[in-house]
Amino acid sequence: MSTTLARKETVTRKWYIIDAAGKPLGRTATVAANILRGKHKPDYTPHVDCGDHVIVINTSQAVLTGNKLDQKFYRRHSGWVGGLKEVSYKRIMETKPEFAMMQAVRGMMSKNTRDRGALKRLRVFRGAEHNHDAQQPIEWTQE
Repeated sequence: MSTTLARKETVTRKWYIIDAAGKPLGRTATVAANILRGKHKPDYTPHVDCGDHVIVINTSQAVLTGNKLDQKFYRRHSGWVGGLKEVSYKRIMETKPEFAMMQAVRGMMSKNTRDRGALKRLRVFRGAEHNHDAQQPIEWTQE
């Protein structure tokens, strides 16, 4: 019996919707990252980009467990002396919950060109409305 390997030409991509309402941010990001990489498919091949498109809705209703709202910070540095900027996740979840979800998914992906291309297939929305009805997305039910 031989192992079948996926090829770039034979990959068929589907669209999935993940509802983040009432679910932990990290758990939702893990599911999205696995779908983007294609790890849910039986013909997953690590060196081929065989993932699907993901739409994450209701990110404003995602939950951070424990004391992460107060104790967790998003930090960036300009490269200059004293250039450290930090914002608490409480403020991020109030103003830009889509950004928090994107950062969580980005942190769970590999740092290579294949997975940077996979991040382009991620769409994140604050509420329940999205503009991808023409793609006929399927509700993701497996957890």
